[in-house]
Amino acid sequence: MSSHQQDQAKDPQEQFVSNMRSLGNRTVLYQQNVATSLGLYNNDYISIDILREKGPITAGELAKLTGLATGSITALVDRLEKVGYVRRQNDPNDRRRVIIVPQYEQREDVSNTYHPLHTAMIKLASSYTAEELELITQFLGKASTVLDEQMQHLNASKQSKSSS
Repeated sequence: MSSHQQDQAKDPQEQFVSNMRSLGNRTVLYQQNVATSLGLYNNDYISIDILREKGPITAGELAKLTGLATGSITALVDRLEKVGYVRRQNDPNDRRRVIIVPQYEQREDVSNTYHPLHTAMIKLASSYTAEELELITQFLGKASTVLDEQMQHLNASKQSKSSS
């Protein structure tokens, strides 16, 4: 190990950032495994998870959130609708728009897939006090905001490079 790596390992903030990157990697790998176990493409699964978080949204909003082209979103929604994970609903405020409504929460295959993780996370959470959980939850919310900001930065950088 180089002296630089040793210094970083001793620095609590650097160790923290390293652990966050590791957690992010494991989260991505877990998502890929869940997608495979459900017979889905990874982008399809990510879109399902976005819908779980955001609720019903338009196809255009889903395209922005995933970074996929609108044509890709149409094909993705077609696949998810065919297997019963989503349904299309006309936007009551704009007949030209379609809202994508998630329908997978009550599916047994989804709940069976997530149940072990949910149980393990509840067990982990129970090892902390209410005050500690409040702090951890606050941190996770702020970390999500930082990641959203960084994705926006990357997208803006990507767009400026493509327009040059």
